[in-house]
Amino acid sequence: MISDAHAGLKKAIARCCQGTSWQRCRVHFLRNLLSHVPKAGQDMVAAAMKAVFVIQAPDQVRAHWQRVTEMLRKQFPTAVPVMEAARDDVLAFLDFPQEHWRKVWSTNPLERLNKEIKRRTAVVGIFPTRDSVIRLVGMILAEQDDEWQDGRRYFRPETMALMDAVTE
Repeated sequence: MISDAHAGLKKAIARCCQGTSWQRCRVHFLRNLLSHVPKAGQDMVAAAMKAVFVIQAPDQVRAHWQRVTEMLRKQFPTAVPVMEAARDDVLAFLDFPQEHWRKVWSTNPLERLNKEIKRRTAVVGIFPTRDSVIRLVGMILAEQDDEWQDGRRYFRPETMALMDAVTE
């Protein structure tokens, strides 16, 4: 599961999806981290953090995270507890095959889907009945499912086989 660090959401995931790993969305984390950094330093911190997600080797990712944390300790000490508390949650993607990293480290696909639902429902404006909104949103979700199944598969079967190897 991928989400922001909302405590209630994390609790619900742990309760309803037992055994599921949880990944903190990197975009939500970065917003949270930057709220602890003065405006003048935000571009530099954002660039340093984005480098974490370019590195290909898990050990180097962890080492870079630590370097960024130490840099923040000197310049923006109030951001350090945020970095330290979020480390394992934000780097949970490292437990997956590298082919999946880009797909599991943020909620971007869900955000895009929500944006499309909002765009399409805004055209209608006011729905005459509850069933009409359910039909429209259901159709949008079915279209997205078809796209992921037949068109641009979100996870290809060969990369899912890698997941099976990781869990065995």
